[in-house]
Amino acid sequence: MNDLKISQKCKNILKNFSQGLQDIYHDELLSIVLYGSAASGEFVDKHSNLNLVVVLRNTDLEILEKASKLIHRYKMLYVLFMTKDYIASSTDVFPVEFLDMQDNYFVIHGEDILKDIHVDVRNLRFQCEQELKGKLIKLKQMYLAAYGNERALERLLFMSFTSILHILRNVLRLKGKKPPYLKQDAIKEIASELKIDNESWQKILAVKNKQIRLNKQEILKLFLVFARDLEKIVNITDRL
Repeated sequence: MNDLKISQKCKNILKNFSQGLQDIYHDELLSIVLYGSAASGEFVDKHSNLNLVVVLRNTDLEILEKASKLIHRYKMLYVLFMTKDYIASSTDVFPVEFLDMQDNYFVIHGEDILKDIHVDVRNLRFQCEQELKGKLIKLKQMYLAAYGNERALERLLFMSFTSILHILRNVLRLKGKKPPYLKQDAIKEIASELKIDNESWQKILAVKNKQIRLNKQEILKLFLVFARDLEKIVNITDRL
């Protein structure tokens, strides 16, 4: 765990949580895997969660109840309980999620359950198209509801930006590229491949990370560029 670029406090939480699960489940616990920003090096204390996949032989509710007190003890943990069979049968339904886990993960305990996961590109394309189209419709709907409210519009932009960037990393995969894990690098690659406004997307990231501040008109301008680019991306994905 020394290789992880997170605080000692977070490392201690992971160590204690892992030991707690081992004490509860013993041989029924097959794997604990950390994924996402804590594994990639982008973790930000007080703003990021520690994302974990916990693999058990059985995930019936009566079994999961045994870990309820342990889960409630650590508020910054986001834990997914799965079985190996569930993972094997779900890569066609959640290709984006499993590929993103594969990109950046760290095995805390037990088996490396992500190493040999295979995702069919056809399933990946379908999920990317479906989610992007759904998010574009939702973005337009929520834009009208938020218009005139600077804070609401800013929140909507950041919320949409984060989730859409997550999908666009996988659109890069559809184009035969390995997506960079740092967000600014991923945006640069996405802008190059999909011909969107790199400068504006980088600026959204900078505002979101509190590196710069913008006024109401600047936020509105970024939102309009973002929506225009998303429309373009949806059309490109539809043709892949």
